Amino acid sequence: MWPLRSKSSSDEVRAGIGEVYDRLWRYCLVLAGNKANADDLAQAACLKALEKAEKYEAGTQFDRWIFRLTQRLWIDEIRKQTVREGGGIVQIEEVELMDQGPNPEKALMTSEVVESVLQLPEAQRSTVLLVYVEGYSYRDAAMILDIPVGTVMSRLAVARSKLSNRFSVQERAM
Repeated sequence: MWPLRSKSSSDEVRAGIGEVYDRLWRYCLVLAGNKANADDLAQAACLKALEKAEKYEAGTQFDRWIFRLTQRLWIDEIRKQTVREGGGIVQIEEVELMDQGPNPEKALMTSEVVESVLQLPEAQRSTVLLVYVEGYSYRDAAMILDIPVGTVMSRLAVARSKLSNRFSVQERAM
């Protein structure tokens, strides 16, 4: 009989990528603002995770590790882009949403909310996604984004206020 081998960091990274890929891609979309750049960022994050697998501690929370790795990749990309083009973050393009199901009213509302979130500044977008969509605690989001917990709370408060204002203006216009 062969002895049972414990899972290595590399094994866990390979398995973890498959488990969190949809969430990772959604995070990349929020960071990058369009599908093509999200695809590139997600692919780069997966590749970097495989390259850095020995740095992942087996048995720890893989999703937090890869989200943090992705955040750092995105920051590096912004810096490179700024140097190359003298610009910054590219304007957000319209994002085509997946079929939201048989309820057209719900699909329309979801589309409007996502479009409003994508219009937020990048720092607020990524914080909103991590806390409200992915369900991370403020502390975990702060760790992923490498910022203080108070900054997470502040970004969420400002984002909520902006979104609330947008939707209340739309309701008054109706």
